[in-house]
Order: sequence, then structure tokens, then C-alpha cells
Amino acid sequence: MKDQIILYFYYMKKSLLAFVFSPFLIYAQEAPKLTNEMAVKLSDKPLHCINQEYPNKTAHIINNEKEVSLSPKDLHPSFYGCFDWHSSVHGHWMLVRLLKTKPGLSNAKDIEHILDNSLKKESLQAEADYFTKFQLTTTFERTYGWAWLLKLDEELATWDHPKAKMWHQNLKPLTDRILQSWKTYLPKQTYPNRTGVHPNTAFAMAFAIDWARANKDKDFENQLMEKAKYFYLNDQKTPAYLEPDGSDFFSPSLEIADLMRRVLPQKEYVQWLNNFYEKRSLENIEKIPVVSDLSDYQTVHLVGLSFSKAWCMKGIAKSLPDNHPLKKDFRNTADRFLANGLPLLFQGNYGGDHWLASFAVYALED
Repeated sequence: MKDQIILYFYYMKKSLLAFVFSPFLIYAQEAPKLTNEMAVKLSDKPLHCINQEYPNKTAHIINNEKEVSLSPKDLHPSFYGCFDWHSSVHGHWMLVRLLKTKPGLSNAKDIEHILDNSLKKESLQAEADYFTKFQLTTTFERTYGWAWLLKLDEELATWDHPKAKMWHQNLKPLTDRILQSWKTYLPKQTYPNRTGVHPNTAFAMAFAIDWARANKDKDFENQLMEKAKYFYLNDQKTPAYLEPDGSDFFSPSLEIADLMRRVLPQKEYVQWLNNFYEKRSLENIEKIPVVSDLSDYQTVHLVGLSFSKAWCMKGIAKSLPDNHPLKKDFRNTADRFLANGLPLLFQGNYGGDHWLASFAVYALED
């Protein structure tokens, strides 16, 4: 009850400040939207990098001299571009999403051609075989890349279109391989990764729950929900006042909150969320990230942080009752993060070009 009272007066103070400065806010930019024009501009990023093999960070563990000469395309005939495997996967997800929701885009044929080429049956079978053909592949892309692969599969599985059905069937051997690996790993995962980069556990589990529900895999869904409660149900006063680290593209605390909204009934979730955040942590996570060097491949991660914060805040806001003080505040703050991040996306180099557009598309979704 004490935490709820503190939250109430915190947001009353914020509302008063907004009223005082309202003459300036009248001219503020409207909430960013995924228009057709914006969709074409964003889709240009993966369209230009999906078939670009270099530069490349393969993350392949070389086991012997015979593997030294293997190129990214030799290892991953579908997902070799966009600098690394996971960025290629979520670049493909983005193109599928845009083709599915905005079929009238001026570059729709270009998108379809790229997907036809990448999502061939034999290429995706080779992607699946990678996990058994080479040694030490059980940890490859665990669990960030796994999560994006399931998101791609979910998008195809829920699209009633002839090509989507074909692509979905072609993807199945890889999806099954990832799913088997995840179900094997989950019982053994004793601790969550609370980082702000790729290994973040909460982000991956949220996407996995979405996939399990879309595909009616109740056993996997229950396993994920129980593990999420084991990891995070007793979290209180999360130290989000320490965020972010210098190369974060996730807010560790918001990713947990975004996961738990999928796991708990609304009444329980509100109680959990009220205990999860303190005033100083809320104030801190609403700050716009400072990106000092857009050309730096690590520092540019902070642009992605604006997008992931936006999608978490949107999801959390949607899950809260109308009278909760964070509902409107998080929605408005999400719009600020989007308005900040979108211009930066088009000002950098390949360090951001190979992945940021898909983060933007996911964040722009309602």
C-alpha cells in the first residue's frame, strides 16, 4: 500500500509539471506511426544486408582445421547476411511482418523475392543440420537467436497465405530443432541472465511464450510460465536506477516486467509491478539514452534500447487497468523513445543498419 501511495504522488507531480509546460507540448510531435512510407524506408535496411556476407561475426566455434575455411554462407545458407545469424533472422521476421500487414508496399515484390530465396527448403534444412553436424553447437544463439527464430515461425504460422504456408513448412526442421534444444535446456537453466544484451533471459522467454500460445503448445507454455515465476516472482525493488550499461539494447527490468505481464493475471501483476519498481528506478528508466557515437558498433546498441523500452512500455501499459498511474505514463514515454530513436536509425553505419530496423518495426506495433 505504501508503494502505491508513493507511485500516486510521483505521477501527480509529473502531471502537474506537464500542465505547467503544456503550451510547449501543444507543438510536440505526434506519436510515431508505421506508415507505408516509413515501412518502405525501414525495409530497405534488411533488403540490402540479407545477402551481404561481409563483414560478418559468425559465432561459430572452430573445432578443427577443416572448418577454418568455412564461410558464413557455407555455415548458414539462409541466415548468413546482416553481420550475424540472429540479425539476419529478425531481419527476415521484419520483412515477413511487413509483407503480411502491408501487402501494398511499393517494394513488396522485392521483399517477396528475398524471402523466396532465403526460405528455400534445402537451405533451411542445412540450417537445422548445423546444430548436429558440428560439435559445440548446443549453445549457438542460445537463447536470443532462438527467440527470434520462433518469432519468425510464429509470424508465418499465423498468416493465411500460400507462400507463407510454404515458407512455414520449409522452416519447420529448424524450428523443431530450436524447440527441442530449448525444451532440453529450460529444466537445466538454474539462473536467469539479467543482462541488457543478447543473453537476456526474460526477453527470450517472452517471445517463446508468444510462440507457444500461437502454436497451442501448452506443455512448453506451462514450462516457461513456471520457470518465469521461479526466476522473477519474488523480485522486489529492482535496481533499475543503475541502468543502462554502456552497450545495452535491453532494459533488464523492463524485459522482466514485459515477461511477467504474460504470466500473471492482471490483479496479481499489478501487485507484483508495484513492488518491483521504486520511484528512483522509474525515473531512471524513463530517461532517453545518450548515444555518443553512432558509428561505434557497441555504443549504437543504445539506439536499440529506445526501441525495446518502447515496446516493453507499450505492452505493460496495455496490461494495466485504466486507473493505474503507469498506464498513460508508459504509453507517452514509449512514444518519446520512438521519436528519439527513429531519426538516429538513419544516421549511423552498418553497425546499426544491419539490425535496428527490425527493432523499430516491433516497437511501432500497437
